[in-house]
Amino acid sequence: MNINIFINALKMGKIIAYPTESVFGLGCDPDNKEAVYTLLSIKKRDINKGLILVASKYQQLLNYINEKKITKNQKKKILATWPGMITWIIPTSSNTPNWLIGNFTSIAVRVSKHPLIQNLCNGFGKPIVSTSANISGMSPCSTSKEVLKHFKKVKKDILILNGKTGNYNKPSEIRDGITNFVIRKG
Repeated sequence: MNINIFINALKMGKIIAYPTESVFGLGCDPDNKEAVYTLLSIKKRDINKGLILVASKYQQLLNYINEKKITKNQKKKILATWPGMITWIIPTSSNTPNWLIGNFTSIAVRVSKHPLIQNLCNGFGKPIVSTSANISGMSPCSTSKEVLKHFKKVKKDILILNGKTGNYNKPSEIRDGITNFVIRKG
């Protein structure tokens, strides 16, 4: 399938489903308020919970994080885990839209090693929202067929990027970038 179709869909404010290292994710342009609210509506997810951004490289996250609030050692520890399965909670920059962070002053970010996510983010030129492909409280979808079945009643179209998930059976671990506290075990 042509990855450019999905990159263009992101640019047009559409919601996409795509394989991650462990499950299928739902994503959109993090700077498009309408797209983010549509995604939250589809998932029935509370905006106050905040969202994860996935990127293909650290530099794509710089508009959303405040590097001045992390030490060199903290940054070194974070970068040593990427690309990979660890999502880090990092203080936000003043540019970060509130629809991404909910009730928080930090944002969850990860540099993915999944080749399709890498291609998406490289082509899009920035990170994308990444949340599990499911209605909140239900099990995440593991295949494109499950995504189709799970969201068939949704009136909004979700463009599904076919592909295989990685070899992980757990979601990404989430750690606090300042304290290294494990918020969600991976």
